[in-house]
Order: sequence, then C-alpha cells, then structure tokens
Amino acid sequence: MTRSIWKGPFVDGYLLKKADTSRASGRNEVIKIWSLRSTILPQFVGLTFGVYNGHKHIPVNVTEDMIGHKFGEFSPTRTFHGHASDKKVKRA
Repeated sequence: MTRSIWKGPFVDGYLLKKADTSRASGRNEVIKIWSLRSTILPQFVGLTFGVYNGHKHIPVNVTEDMIGHKFGEFSPTRTFHGHASDKKVKRA
C-alpha cells in the first residue's frame, strides 16, 4: 500500500538539513545517512549520499531518474551467493 497523496513524501528531517548544509558549503562530499525509508526529492539531485546497508555505507550519486524512489532501493542489504548446487545434474 502506498503513502497518501495529502501526506506528501516521507523524508527524515536530519536528511534535509544535511543536504542544505552540503549545498551551501559547495563541497562535493559524501553525506552519510542511515535512512533507507526516505524518499529522494528534487533538491537531492547532484549530491552523493552514503547509504548504510547494515554493514557499510554505499555511495549513491542521485540523478533525476531517482526522484520519487527510496534510498533503500539503491543500497542492497543482502548478498546473494547463488543457489546450492544440485549434485544430481551434471553439466556436459
């Protein structure tokens, strides 16, 4: 189920403050965040966020195509190692 239109997109407050200070400083540094649930807004375009996936911060450079998506979509939290091999089937 999606979020109600009248509520607007969810963004943690500290995230907006960090983005504003980064834009004001003019430096292109990675902004470390822990909020996978926050929505990407148009004012985040061009910034680089270090999204924490439970192990390390993964750098995400925000582009215009990402607006409306969540930060968690670009920071996978699980590593897929493949399925267990089937010993009955032999490859030729």
